[in-house]
Amino acid sequence: MLIGEYKSTLGEKKRVSLPKKFREILGENLILTRGYEQALIVVNEGLWKKVAEEVMNGSFINKDIRDTSRFLVGGAKEIELDKQGRFVIPQSLLEHAELGEEVVFIGLINWVEIWDKKKWEERLKYLQEHGEEIAQEIGKMKDEKNG
Repeated sequence: MLIGEYKSTLGEKKRVSLPKKFREILGENLILTRGYEQALIVVNEGLWKKVAEEVMNGSFINKDIRDTSRFLVGGAKEIELDKQGRFVIPQSLLEHAELGEEVVFIGLINWVEIWDKKKWEERLKYLQEHGEEIAQEIGKMKDEKNG
């Protein structure tokens, strides 16, 4: 299970080291893509295939499905880790996430997000201030689904 928060530094060659605990769980065949709220997402190939299949199983006539495909699949890159667990973040993904020198890796059970440290601190503050409201909205959605 991918859990926890780890800080790291983006090197001058735009390389960053995936935390060892995450490497051990994710394995070697990894996909890096755009995430929401200007984060990046790292998943293993197995989960990626499931996500891509789910997205692509929708009708290409549906605009939301096309847009989601463009966003997630269109921006995806296969990444290779070196012996120290480092990988290069492509320029297009650096620009999407507006990554500075300090980054944060966040384990979210099945995937990992990469955030610019300052942006993560801002998002975390928002979540701390609005967490109860968000939880209540999720509860309402579950009730409607089960109701």
